[in-house]
Amino acid sequence: MAASTDAPPGARTHLPGEPGVWVFILGDMLMFAAFFVVFVYYRRQDVPLFVHSQSTLNQHFGAINTLLMLTSSWFVALAIHSARAHVAKLCSRFFVLAFLCGLGFVVIKFFEYREKIHAGIMLTTNDFYMYYYMFTGLHLMHVLIGMGVLTYLTSIARGGDFQAKNLNVLESGASFWHMVDILWIVLFALLYLMK
Repeated sequence: MAASTDAPPGARTHLPGEPGVWVFILGDMLMFAAFFVVFVYYRRQDVPLFVHSQSTLNQHFGAINTLLMLTSSWFVALAIHSARAHVAKLCSRFFVLAFLCGLGFVVIKFFEYREKIHAGIMLTTNDFYMYYYMFTGLHLMHVLIGMGVLTYLTSIARGGDFQAKNLNVLESGASFWHMVDILWIVLFALLYLMK
């Protein structure tokens, strides 16, 4: 007979990290959701312009960055799993790998921006590119902050102290990084794929 997967009566559901971090994440996601609604609204006002501008984006850069973000989130999830199992060496390695994925994202974004600027495509070129630079630039700032968070989480993991307080910090940082990943997935769909 298979064991029940239901939680025992009276058991509390565990929300990873600090509640305050979740308030911040919710606020950040609501802000981006408002941006996305504005983008879709203005896209409907001039679909040909947005479709033509979208066709000039480098799909390969966008796809590689999507793969990097998804992989980094996977590494962060593995790091948290290792922390809960009190395996410091693996935990810190997974955080470093997630950081390297983030660094790869930044490098790809640099080349993507450079390609656009060399082609004379700037923030003021048209409405699509105004949104493209604003949204991806704001997201890039989140990635850079997230890389700082991952660096801090790596230092905690190397210390090997996975008591409740430190585990809470690790989960909070991991939750922030997952939010950054989710935001990119939506941005990739909106800017690169939406027809």
